[in-house]
This record gives sequence, structure tokens and C-alpha cells, in this order.
Amino acid sequence: MILESIVLFGLLAILLYKWSTSTFEFFEKRNVPYNKPLPLIGNQKDFIFRKVSMFENVINHYNQFDTSIFGLFDLRSPAYGIRDPELLKQITIKEFDHFVNHRSAIKDGGLLDKAVNNLRDQKWKDMRSTLSPVFTGSKMRQIFGLINEVARESMEYLKKNKETHTDFNIKDYFTRFTNDVIASAVFGIKVNSYKDETNEFYVMGKRVTNLTIWQNFIFFLYANLKYVMRLFKVQLFDKKDTDYFLYLVMNAMRYRQKNKIFRPDMVNMMMEARGLFVNENDKKTSQNKEWSDDEIVAQFFVFFFAGFEPTSILMSFAVHELMANPDCQEKLREEILEVKANLDGKPLTYEVLQGMKYMDMVVSETLRRWPPAVVTDRECNKDFHYKDEKIDVTIKAGDYIWIPIAGYHLDEKYFPDPLKFDPERFSDENKGNIQPFTYFPFGTGPRICIASRFALLETKAILFYLLSEFELKPSCKSSIPMELKTGVINLAPKVGFWMNLVELSDKN
Repeated sequence: MILESIVLFGLLAILLYKWSTSTFEFFEKRNVPYNKPLPLIGNQKDFIFRKVSMFENVINHYNQFDTSIFGLFDLRSPAYGIRDPELLKQITIKEFDHFVNHRSAIKDGGLLDKAVNNLRDQKWKDMRSTLSPVFTGSKMRQIFGLINEVARESMEYLKKNKETHTDFNIKDYFTRFTNDVIASAVFGIKVNSYKDETNEFYVMGKRVTNLTIWQNFIFFLYANLKYVMRLFKVQLFDKKDTDYFLYLVMNAMRYRQKNKIFRPDMVNMMMEARGLFVNENDKKTSQNKEWSDDEIVAQFFVFFFAGFEPTSILMSFAVHELMANPDCQEKLREEILEVKANLDGKPLTYEVLQGMKYMDMVVSETLRRWPPAVVTDRECNKDFHYKDEKIDVTIKAGDYIWIPIAGYHLDEKYFPDPLKFDPERFSDENKGNIQPFTYFPFGTGPRICIASRFALLETKAILFYLLSEFELKPSCKSSIPMELKTGVINLAPKVGFWMNLVELSDKN
């Protein structure tokens, strides 16, 4: 019996090894340079064994090659790494019809499947055209009042709680801010996560954005056993969590439609897109596509999922760099105080904020130095042939494209002294020197992040208020230079974002 068990175990081990390495000749057959992978984990050894962060992992893969295309094994899945700006332009713009879709890693039948970033082909085009009017400049102008209101409330809390200003956890502060902005501007509900630290909306946000060990394991299983996982419909999120958002959105829509309530938030904008509002003649507005409740709610869910954590990360790295570079901080403060003086007690407006050049330079440089999304992808849907002096390959339908955003942003060929935080790269005099398709923090082409304007708007708003009232100083807990947490997908510091806040009024 023991011998039979040993033999069975040995056979299973051999089969597992054969299966896990069955793709490993992929690039050799295509004469594409690559590094030798390991069974199951491919070329992700350093990341999986927590030696590097995902940010460093992406940059390391990018820097190992000097060709326009290189091979990478993302676990056991082969991926073509793209490290040439002109080829990137070809893939994401000129030959977009060959690379319409993102790779479908998770297909669990849940809300994420129906979110715009996971939709495919015509379904994606239809949803994108439905959502695009929601994120125009005119709509952002309408929604700015809601963002501004939350920003002012957050500053009132900060000024009243002076005991928190030493060794201040700025990431927690920004997470609560983005939570309250999303609640107000996206879902149309009023919460204050500073006064009520355990409100249901905030707690639910933490639940769905802080992935558990089990959820990360589900990601791993989908990457290696996607057909088995889809067969058994293994869910990434608990149904009661996604039902919370379904209930929230649909109830709000029904109530507003019944009571003819208008509020300049995303609920109203999606109701307009869906044709649920009546005009003066009591007729429905026109619409191009009929969407199910799940499909509508899925867009709110992904806005929450993407906006809750990545935007607070952007804010946190921005203030970290301003803290570590006091000359940049002072220059931005001078611009803010000048704008504030010109407002002469009037509220901050969308137009005024958008006209702040140095503010835009600081945020742009933060996105270059610390892009919240360090990598993106595409899936080939029609064979695509590429040839240069070193590479001659046909990328076939179903093949996976890996686009290392962080690699481009930290490449000294495109950004000299790339580790230096230098907002002047994006000045009017210098930004024209940036080579196209080397800077794309929100992606590029038709698949660019649809909510990028929203993220930039709330980031600039909170920076305006924070720096108009406080000086950012290092604390004994601050990480200078920044050390990143290893073994996690999110861009995160090893010890957190800590600083001291000094009220400007106390210095005068």
C-alpha cells in the first residue's frame, strides 16, 4: 500500500511537472529572447518569494533586455513584453483592431466580469460609448462641487484634531477622503469617514479592495487552472459584498426616478445614459443600448474598486515626494497661496484648479515616478507580424501582450536621472521633449482608463487644501528614501506613509 502510494505520488508529480512546463518552449520556437523559467512560477520567482515589489519586478524584467520584444513567463503563461515606444503605438493605436481586449484572467460570473475594463469586443465598445459622456470635461465640472465639498470637510477635521499631526498616517487620511468622494460623487450618498470611522460604506470598501490570502490564491488558480475555476464558478468576491453595491445603486436609481430628483453625480449620469430620466415633455431620453441591472452596477463596482485604493496611493506618493523635496513643496505652495489670494474668499472652481500649471507638473511627475498601475496588458485577437533588425515574429490570436508601464517611466533613455523627482520635466518648456508612448500612467489608446480625469481632479483638490494649510515635514517613521513592500501587487511602502503636519498659521 505504501509502495503504491509512493508510485501514485511520483506519477502525479511527473504529470504536474510536465503540465507546468508544457509552455516553456514557446519563445525558443519563435526566436524571441527570454530568461529560463521555473515550473509553475515562470519568471516571477523574485516577486513570489517576496524579494522584490511588483514595481521593482516589472522594471527588472524590462531592463534585462535591449530588444523591442522579449519573452516573459507570467507563472506558466507566456507573454510578449513590449519595450519599444513605436511598437507600443502600433499595438495600442494603429493596429488596435488586433489588440482590442485585455487578458481575461478572472471569469467568475461576478460583477467584475461585466465591468468595462473586462468587457470584450463589441460589448466593450458599447459600454465605453455609454460611459464616455459621463467623464467629459463638462461632467467633471458639474461633479467638482461634490469633490470640493468633501475636500473642505476633510480639512476641517484635520485642523480640529491637532493631536494627530505628529507621526500622521497620511495614507489612512487619503483612503477615507477617496472613500467619501466616491460615496458622494459616484454613489450619491453622504458619509463622513473622519467622524464615523466605521461607516458601512468605508468598511465595505476595505473589504473589497484589501484582498485576502485566499483571494490572492484564487488569482493564482485562475492564472494556472482557469478552465477548471470557471467550470466550478469559483467567486473572487463574496456575493453579499457585491449585493451591497447592487442594492445601493438600484435603490438610488428607483428613488430618484420616482421622485424626479437630480444630483450632479454618477448615479444621475448613468440614469441619463440609460434613458431613465424624463424630459419636459415627459418622454424618455434616447439611448443606444439597453443594459441590465448587473451591467450597470458592475461599472459602479469597478469605479469603487479602482478609485478607492489606486487614487489614494497617487495622493500618498505625491505628498511623500513633496515632503522629501521641500523646494518642490514650497514652489507648489506659492502657486496655491497665489491662487487662494486671487479667489478672495470665493470657492475654488474647476477652471481655477485645472489652470494650475505647477500643480499639474507635480501630479504628472508623481505618476511617472510612482505609476499606481505598474503594468497593463492586451490579448491578441488577430495574427500580427512584427519585424526589425533583431526580432521577426508573428504574434498569434490568443497570445498575451505585457506592457511594463513602470519600465518605460524609469528608463533613463527617456527620462534622464529617472529616480529623481523633478516636476520640471512636465513644464511647458520641457514636456514637448518627452518621447510619445514613454509616459502613459493611465494606459494608452482606446483602452486608456476612462476615469483618469476624475482621479486627477480629486488628487489636485486635496493637495490644494492640504498645502494651503500645512507644511509637510518628515517624521521619525518616514521612509526616505522610499522602500517598497515586497510580494504585493499594489504599490505600497514598506513602513507606510508617515509625516508630521505643521500648520502654517502656527509658523507665522
